[in-house]
Amino acid sequence: MPHSAGLQPNMSFLIASDDVRLAWRVDDFTDPWRTPPTPVLLLHAAMGSYRRWFSWIPQIARHRTTLSLELRGHGASGVPTEAQPLTVERLVADVVELLDHLGVTRAHVVGLSAGGYVGQRLAMEYPDRVATLSLFASTPGLRNSQAGTWPAKAAEMGLEAFMRQGIADRFAPDSDPGLVDWFCRQTGSNDLPFIGRFVAHMASRDWEEELPRIRCPTLLVAPGHEPIGSHDQYERMQALIPDARLISLAGMPHNIGDAAPQACVDALLGFLPDGD
Repeated sequence: MPHSAGLQPNMSFLIASDDVRLAWRVDDFTDPWRTPPTPVLLLHAAMGSYRRWFSWIPQIARHRTTLSLELRGHGASGVPTEAQPLTVERLVADVVELLDHLGVTRAHVVGLSAGGYVGQRLAMEYPDRVATLSLFASTPGLRNSQAGTWPAKAAEMGLEAFMRQGIADRFAPDSDPGLVDWFCRQTGSNDLPFIGRFVAHMASRDWEEELPRIRCPTLLVAPGHEPIGSHDQYERMQALIPDARLISLAGMPHNIGDAAPQACVDALLGFLPDGD
């Protein structure tokens, strides 16, 4: 029998209001005879995809229905044209349209890095849709970081080569080489012009002053050795968000969701309320 490594998870699709195809999936391994609690919605990082949650979903979906959205331009979702606006606000609209499509009134929103930017803006603009917000290595935008230099460097080197040369900012030296190689190949498979637009927009945005608008319980999980932003940003976030809890993963670089998934899942499951 041939090896099944080439098989991909089955995704469902939704056509957004501006005609971009969005890929999404539901995983649910909760007890089917029990009333399901509020579901979890996962929003991946820039250059990510559904598959990057490989260590998270099996654990979360045992406790809660788990929704995953591949952000526009990522994974199996369509790449918007140059004429279609690419903003955090448009990404938020995609989330709302998916929740409406599924009949989900509110969710526990979990965001990794740029996925957390979408989660933050969603909690501000649609507070009734967000039961709790969990942010992993996710600051209020990227304007106060080195990210503005990335699109030009990636265009010159190629996306995968660019990711490989900066891998020390994302993984600890003792990380599994197979994981690091797969990560570089996965991120490098993205559409380079789109990723350039995506990162350039995120690097132009900062909404730290608006963080008090996030009124739901919020979990902040920060890399203890954050090379892309700065650790004091997470401390300021904790001070500005009215109901925020901060956990720092000592010595970890930016990609905690990939490099330390168990610590992240443990923090998330310990934060989510029982029975809601």
